[in-house]
Amino acid sequence: MESQSLFAKLSKCEFGLREVLYLGHVISVDGVKVHEEKIQAIRDWPHPHNITKLRGFLGLCAYYRRFVRGFSHLAAPLTDLTKKGVFRWIEQAQGVFDRLKEVMSTCPVLALPDFSQPFVLECDASGLGIGVVLMQNRHPIAYESRL
Repeated sequence: MESQSLFAKLSKCEFGLREVLYLGHVISVDGVKVHEEKIQAIRDWPHPHNITKLRGFLGLCAYYRRFVRGFSHLAAPLTDLTKKGVFRWIEQAQGVFDRLKEVMSTCPVLALPDFSQPFVLECDASGLGIGVVLMQNRHPIAYESRL
């Protein structure tokens, strides 16, 4: 077998960390949570004046959708505003925008999966959509919802 000369550059390595930042998530022994800088960006987002700004906000929030139970249902009124010719920022839109900011600011820490333990999948469906929670030992691992 041929030897591969692989080396680690110690100046780019960190060892013995209690948590690791990875793609906007903080991973620790407690589980996975949203990075605080991203939550602050959501909190500070001004109300959108056009479809492009609204899509940017929804895109950032949707990246963390697995942390929010019923995300699709909650964001649906804003998602409807992204359709061509529909954008009109009214009081209801501001209320949903503020509620989404609040919910995103209180995302739970999700458990890390333990593949030696059984998983529980809770589903709820209606004529409007479907919601699913993947859990293990009564701790959520991920949420998913679709309209």
